[in-house]
Amino acid sequence: MPREITAQERQLAQDLLARARAAMAAVADYDQEQVDRLCRAVGWATANETTFTRLAQMGVDESGLGDRAGRPGKRFKIMGVLRDALRQKSIGVIEDDPVKGLVKYAKPAGVIASLIPTTNPALTPPVTALYALKCRDAVIFSPHPRSKQTTFETVRVMRETLKKLGAPEDLLQCVPTPSIPLTQELMSICDLTMATGGKIMVQAAYSSGKPAYGVGAGNSTIVIDETADVAEAALNTRLSKTSDFGSGCSADGNMLVDSRLYDAMLDQLQKEGGYLCNDAEKALLEKALWDDEGHRTINTVAVAAQKIAQIAGFSIPDDRKFIMVRQQAIGPRHRFSGEKLCVVLAVYKYEGFDEALRMVHDIYEVGGKGHSCGVYSFDDAHIDALARVAPVSRMMVRQPQSKANAGAFNNGMPMTSSLGCGVWGGNITNENVNLKHYMNVTWVSRPIPEDRPSEAELFGEFYNTETL
Repeated sequence: MPREITAQERQLAQDLLARARAAMAAVADYDQEQVDRLCRAVGWATANETTFTRLAQMGVDESGLGDRAGRPGKRFKIMGVLRDALRQKSIGVIEDDPVKGLVKYAKPAGVIASLIPTTNPALTPPVTALYALKCRDAVIFSPHPRSKQTTFETVRVMRETLKKLGAPEDLLQCVPTPSIPLTQELMSICDLTMATGGKIMVQAAYSSGKPAYGVGAGNSTIVIDETADVAEAALNTRLSKTSDFGSGCSADGNMLVDSRLYDAMLDQLQKEGGYLCNDAEKALLEKALWDDEGHRTINTVAVAAQKIAQIAGFSIPDDRKFIMVRQQAIGPRHRFSGEKLCVVLAVYKYEGFDEALRMVHDIYEVGGKGHSCGVYSFDDAHIDALARVAPVSRMMVRQPQSKANAGAFNNGMPMTSSLGCGVWGGNITNENVNLKHYMNVTWVSRPIPEDRPSEAELFGEFYNTETL
């Protein structure tokens, strides 16, 4: 149980909130051009290659999690968020539907409490800031203690940019001494919480008494049917599985392969840098990844494949980028069928697509329901069948999961760093959290010609019949 909040922490929360509201008041009359200029400036300040590389690598060095060489590549996400934000209206009339007599006006959501995950201290703050600034919101960032210095520095860069433009710095603030009680206090007094973080903090956000957008656990499962391009699927799997050492919830966790392609797929995955464990190594790996109670061991999360193997008690060549295990059993007792949060991939074989659909269902009963899945197929009937039964909020077709489902420049998903998992995952939305979630909207309704179908049209075959 967390300790009680101190009087000093409660006062700090109130001070941060007061400064945020004062900053919002100062920009209340900003027009669309002015807020767009703030967004461009903050976007450039954080996403220029030099600065983002410094901040991204600082986050890896501070937390000890993630790929130092690869994490700077995430800067594309800030550019994508800026693209999406600039293409939308956020002030005044944002939609006018004369047929329905409806006009929608955007208003700020208010002061946002933003929980920053330890794996993205250089990415999540700019993403949240861009959408918030676009809507004239203010944000109070609550860092994860393990990567707080990186979050502090990222927010400092953004505040300095606002100051140079003559805008109030306090539109973006950061908690100087993060703690669970202080974060809970902020969530209870701010207008809205963006909870991108661990399960405990997301649950606390939903229990705060204020609106919150949270995320859910991932256990991304990929289906490879008999029509798949094996080379494409293996390449994309490697890109997704190794991105930031598999730390993202979207990273491929399970691969279900049609038996006709199974051997070819394993061969191609090894050509892409996968290491296929033997039975003895798999047993050692399981003991290293989970403790006796089935909890993930933190020292094997988001680290290189060689380090995971070393911790497990075996060695793999230096050129191997991820680790594979053959797996068929599914269920809570079979730990490789759950979320792994590292560069370990469980590979399954199936006979016939109906079996693949059953396996997908069973895997998500273990964990990850509501998050993501993917399919490599050129058979629209298979794609449709999976989409109809998979209990997920997003499904990527022939794309690297962890680089695509939160938005990419070659798909239409809204750019974000927060993925809602819907009712399946205990979230209020199953959308990619984006601009519309950062605003209030006033609907203005004018009278239109009556739109009232006849009773015969409404009740169809049951009209004028006896009650069933």
